[in-house]
Amino acid sequence: MEFRRLGRSGLNISAISYGNWLTHGSQIEQETAERCVRAALDAGITTFDTADVYATGKAEVALGKALKDVRRSDVEVFTKVFFPMGDGANDRGLGRKHIMESIDASLKRLQMDYVDIYQAHRYDDSVDLEETIQAFADVVRAGKALYIGVSEWTPEQLRRGHALAKQHNIQLISSQPQYSMLWRVIEPEVVPTCEELGISQIVWSPIAQGVLTGKYKPGGVIPDGSRATDEAGSRFIQKFLRDDVLTRVQKLTPIADDVGLSLAQLAIAWVLQNQNVASAIIGASRPEQVTENVKAAGVKLSSDVMQAIDDIILDVAERSPDMVAK
Repeated sequence: MEFRRLGRSGLNISAISYGNWLTHGSQIEQETAERCVRAALDAGITTFDTADVYATGKAEVALGKALKDVRRSDVEVFTKVFFPMGDGANDRGLGRKHIMESIDASLKRLQMDYVDIYQAHRYDDSVDLEETIQAFADVVRAGKALYIGVSEWTPEQLRRGHALAKQHNIQLISSQPQYSMLWRVIEPEVVPTCEELGISQIVWSPIAQGVLTGKYKPGGVIPDGSRATDEAGSRFIQKFLRDDVLTRVQKLTPIADDVGLSLAQLAIAWVLQNQNVASAIIGASRPEQVTENVKAAGVKLSSDVMQAIDDIILDVAERSPDMVAK
């Protein structure tokens, strides 16, 4: 496993992270979840990503159980706060009350004393950012998180958040955006901003919700049990299920074959070529998926291979910076 430094912090994380967004607590049973986590650990993955909203807390519970017998200092665990966790007026967002109550609830579900990074799952326009960062600072000073991060923030939001975090003597070190060969909206502005600020990307959906595995064929039938049939995940994948996109994905197969990778491994290796990407998050419903996809760690793709990929896929990829956080 390759390890990379996160931002300008002293935290090293595995280049492949294991995330449990649409699996633990919903799609798969606890026994299978634990087998997937064990496969991740056996493959050298030490970094695990979750959120309170995943399966309404059940994903955190499942991850906590799966990691219960692992020495805490041997893993890096991230969780998030923002989305509704109940029907109350304060059961959502980035106000102080919700943040302070949510970190305690997350730690209880995870059966841990702290998380390595506590992340703002989205930006909250309804709350003054000063209040949000002050609350995160208090979480850090209480020892409940070591660092803070954000997910799907714009360059301007990142700049303001980073400046306020610095004023409160805490470190905002990570950005967690969607990023893949097909979704490159962070490249024009988010990545340069983060490079300037000392923030790294921990990217989600590096295989574009499964589209870059090649299992979705142009004009074909959607496979049963796939991400496209999942209620929570289907809205993210629909933008890729166009025949022009799926046709181009199939044309990547010879490139993957030439470098000895599967299409999924090629897609994960591709995002890791970006020097601002510290880690790519993979999910799994079977341990074998973890074992296979982790082989993308440490792979170096030549400039000729990167250009060949662009020649095939670039003109169907989304690149507009206006699509950040959408």
